[in-house]
Amino acid sequence: MLDDNRPSHGLPAAPGVGYKPQHYAEIIADAAPVAWLEIHAENYMGDGGRPLAQLRALSERFAISVHGVGLSIGGEGPLDAGHLSRLKHLCDWLHPASFSEHLAWSSHDSQFLNDLLPLPYTDATLRRVCAHIDEVQDVTGRQMLLENPSSYLAFAESTWDEPAFLDEVARRTGCGLLLDVNNVFVSATNLGFSPQAYIEAFPLARVGEIHLGGHDEDEDDHGAPLLVDSHGRAVVDPVWALLDHTLARSGPKPLLIEWDNDVPGWPVLRAEARRAQDALARVPARVPARIPA
Repeated sequence: MLDDNRPSHGLPAAPGVGYKPQHYAEIIADAAPVAWLEIHAENYMGDGGRPLAQLRALSERFAISVHGVGLSIGGEGPLDAGHLSRLKHLCDWLHPASFSEHLAWSSHDSQFLNDLLPLPYTDATLRRVCAHIDEVQDVTGRQMLLENPSSYLAFAESTWDEPAFLDEVARRTGCGLLLDVNNVFVSATNLGFSPQAYIEAFPLARVGEIHLGGHDEDEDDHGAPLLVDSHGRAVVDPVWALLDHTLARSGPKPLLIEWDNDVPGWPVLRAEARRAQDALARVPARVPARIPA
């Protein structure tokens, strides 16, 4: 369980974008309306060079969110101690406003899989995920946000629904939650549930950050719609509408535009960030809901 005296998330309730080095000069020259930037932790675990120099310069102007993709929080084996040590070193000198990881697994024995794979929501999984989060928070000395996954199948052995599982993980460990609205839409389409009902069941008071991204459209073997969380295109209108549904219940939150593949020029990302700012402007400020014990 996280010590209450350790740092928590502190991003502004404003738009941010996933940082890409090709946009460095334009961000420095014209960042509006971006208030913060997200980096992937694994890209900045080296000892020096231009990437770290640019990141130091950006951190003097912007709040930084560190988003991990390699800890394998849901993996059956122990966490990689070397990876965790490198993550701690990064956070110690960068002092990010937020650190997050995924509710997924990506390793088995000594093998690393280049994907974020789903988990059955069982009591055994709950204990394992909580133990790993406790370890991450103890080693780094800071609160972690845990992100909901995009799903393409459901496990018959699951005994928890996803919002309740995430709520219980956060209650036991003191971690916060990262709500990816596009992931909700993707999972709802693929698994046949209501994305609005999912949001209404989600513990929004625990959310420290909201993500938005693009997805690809495909069909399964039976001709039914199949969405793939690709982060390779603009956010679609139904996901923006789901964001409005979310913010009406949560109040203003930090909003991130994720675009990791087929990355466009800076003006396109800036336009997406302005649309996120417009969504926030439609939401009156409100006192955040109290987090249940």
